[in-house]
Amino acid sequence: MKLRTISANAYARDVLPHTAALWAGRRSFDQYVAQTIELANSAYGRRRYRTVGLYDGGRLLASFKRYERDLRDGARRLGAIGFGAVFTPDELRGRGYASFMVASALDAARCGGYDVAYLFSDIRPQFYAALGFRALPSRNLTLRADALPSQRLQVAPLGARDWAAVRRCFERTDSRRAAAFVRDEAVWHWIATRASHVSEHSAGHATNIGVRLGRTLRAYVLGVRVPERDTYVYDEFGFSDDSGAAMLPSLLRAAAGDLRRVAGWLPPDGARHTLPKGTTRHRKTATLMMAPLSGDGERLIEKLSCNSNADFSWPTDHI
Repeated sequence: MKLRTISANAYARDVLPHTAALWAGRRSFDQYVAQTIELANSAYGRRRYRTVGLYDGGRLLASFKRYERDLRDGARRLGAIGFGAVFTPDELRGRGYASFMVASALDAARCGGYDVAYLFSDIRPQFYAALGFRALPSRNLTLRADALPSQRLQVAPLGARDWAAVRRCFERTDSRRAAAFVRDEAVWHWIATRASHVSEHSAGHATNIGVRLGRTLRAYVLGVRVPERDTYVYDEFGFSDDSGAAMLPSLLRAAAGDLRRVAGWLPPDGARHTLPKGTTRHRKTATLMMAPLSGDGERLIEKLSCNSNADFSWPTDHI
């Protein structure tokens, strides 16, 4: 049995028909295929993403999506490999193929000089724990919209031309963190493409808004309004300075409009302080898990395991 890269077209033909029921969400199958191929052909996809299969001769036994990201931990830069869409066809389950596949990929990454492996587990985190992954704090925050301040703001929708301003705003927020995923130009394009798909949400419509002073974006929020849940779900927010941070609660209230709640993942360090306490609960889906592949990776994971005040990643980093 060997690991082999699967081309985007072969992956669409051989794997996506079987995974659509799990991960297509509200997209049609054609949309699911087109968006998967679009991401594979993006700048990030060509350089740092591929689909991988475990093969016995010409037979595909299991597959996963392989992502590469950099992490920063203080002044140190760490290399990370991400696992997504780990899948075994129904008729082949229970034979250890997925375990062998993930373990083989971890061994190759360790030999290749990577420091950390990561994934977001929706089901059976114990499967990954048996392979050396550790569950990190993964929580949801829920706020009453009417408990947020109603400051008068000149709010405007964000469009495709605003991503450069969003990036600058995000980087000023992110600079307050000791450790984080690194976002280069290719990663930002990947995030913008995925945001345009709105594929991370099973319901709702995109509501991405910001506040400007002149031409400067002072604060922004990316998310969806979900009337079925009476909730605005944020995926990420950022601010340019302290005055922008003070606008964020009111910006979230404006995004919620007549909806009763604002909810999302517990924000990371550097952003968590902008929101009131709210109700925090353990997240049973998209649980962030990491496995150390080096001493630096081990130290980072130990540090993140002890953070009771904030989560490590935004939903926009989900894979």
